[in-house]
Amino acid sequence: MNRTRLLRDIGQSLWLDNITRDMLDDGTLRRYVDGFSITGLTSNPTIFDAAIGRTNAYDEGIRDKVKAGRSGEALFIELALEDLRRAADLFRPAYEASGGVDGWASMEISPLLVADTAGSIAAARRIHEQASRPNLFVKIPGTPQGVPAIEESIAAGVPINVTLLFSSDQYLAAAHAWLRGIERRIAAGLDPRVPSVASLFVSRWDRAVADRVPADLVNRLGIAIAGHTYRAYRELLASARWRKLADAGAQPQRLLWASTGTKDPKASDTLYIEALAAPDTINTIPEKTLLAFADHGAIGNVMAEDGGDADAVLARIRQAGIDIDALATRLQVDGARAFVKSWDELLSRIAAKGRELAAAAGENA
Repeated sequence: MNRTRLLRDIGQSLWLDNITRDMLDDGTLRRYVDGFSITGLTSNPTIFDAAIGRTNAYDEGIRDKVKAGRSGEALFIELALEDLRRAADLFRPAYEASGGVDGWASMEISPLLVADTAGSIAAARRIHEQASRPNLFVKIPGTPQGVPAIEESIAAGVPINVTLLFSSDQYLAAAHAWLRGIERRIAAGLDPRVPSVASLFVSRWDRAVADRVPADLVNRLGIAIAGHTYRAYRELLASARWRKLADAGAQPQRLLWASTGTKDPKASDTLYIEALAAPDTINTIPEKTLLAFADHGAIGNVMAEDGGDADAVLARIRQAGIDIDALATRLQVDGARAFVKSWDELLSRIAAKGRELAAAAGENA
């Protein structure tokens, strides 16, 4: 029984939250496409840091780029895009079959630009042009400084994956920026079909409050936030504002569930995959969680368009003393800081490898 197919059948896309050169070289990603209905993937600095640190698959590329005078961010972007172009090509059939709705890979701008709106806009455009693939998203965080960068990038025709969203308010701010970008394109007589996804992070909520809520509310906050956001998503797609854009040919910005691996060892390893089964969404799944769901996952009811019991759960969480709005802000700030840390570690790792490989080449000359 192909359990992942059950999610596809309800209208949810499954993307992998990982990429390594090894999985491209040895056919693992191809097997996930063929066997587990994977039609896209996401990447971030943490993922690439782990990939480069645990394997020698990137050594030749690093050595050649150092020899060509590349270093730092420029070297990494070239290295990452080599992988992501291959992934995008693998997903190209899904992209074509879906009319550009599905079949995407994603590349993050430098996390150091999190507070730099103009720098984010310029970086997104450069990566989009350098990638040279129609099905590669550029990731911009949905922070206060990122929101205007999202609007400008969409208006410029750059496909954007809005990352680091933690609440329905943050989602709506990003969604409205995307709407404004599309409206500007229509007013300018440009093609309104600029794809975008909005990535809501889920499991980090539950890790943040695990020891601060009653036992019956453990591992329920993230799912309630997702339900609340799914209602906002459905309401936006039913709005007159969106229908006007759809009539002009625009495609909807899709809601993506991120951070869906279970952090609590006492909870089901497929908890968030089963709870977040919802039509017209994407679930980007860590590799370990994908394999677990393929082995023993199940689907009960799909998510309710009205959010189900989300409001009731959030009310009880607030009664337990959790300031949900303040926590949403903190999670976004902490998430951005974590990516900066990973970015710094990644560039340090690449620099160290470059020196090591250059020294080895000199010794063997």
